[in-house]
Amino acid sequence: MQHPEIKMAALHDDGTGNVHALLRALVAEWRAQGRDVQGLVTRPGPPGAACSADMVLVDVVTGDEYLISQNLGKDAQGCRADPAGFARASQVLRRAADAPAALAVSNRFGKLESLGEGFADELMALLSAEVPVLTVVSAQHREAWDTFTGGAPVLAAEAEVVRRWAGLGPQLAGAVAVG
Repeated sequence: MQHPEIKMAALHDDGTGNVHALLRALVAEWRAQGRDVQGLVTRPGPPGAACSADMVLVDVVTGDEYLISQNLGKDAQGCRADPAGFARASQVLRRAADAPAALAVSNRFGKLESLGEGFADELMALLSAEVPVLTVVSAQHREAWDTFTGGAPVLAAEAEVVRRWAGLGPQLAGAVAVG
């Protein structure tokens, strides 16, 4: 069971929509309203790009970009994640913890975070600083998410649901969590 003082949630990425576009749109909306939202979102790839396209994160405050993938060649089977790229981008999340931000976003709780790598340390620093965190998780990493967070909610990838969770929208019946 999640501790009530922990405010962390993930958008459910079921693979049927563009959850990253939703996260980018919500962050842009909130920042346009003057909200102190900090963190990293995924830059969209070129139209029709294959999974071999560069993975780039964007600092929502400065617009700085961080390449977090490496080109391993067309026949490579290994993970393309670049630890050095993650290390460079991690400064954005550390800054959000130090500020502290009103809300921090992180592009994804994925394979690396499920192994205690990637942005796992930065997510814990944000929680320690009592900064609410919003990220994305797929079903593949849901069990690791539940273990890492102690059961933080996974939200339906719908704008109003996320706004309610963040306290930045109509306070209706509460956010809708996904099983």
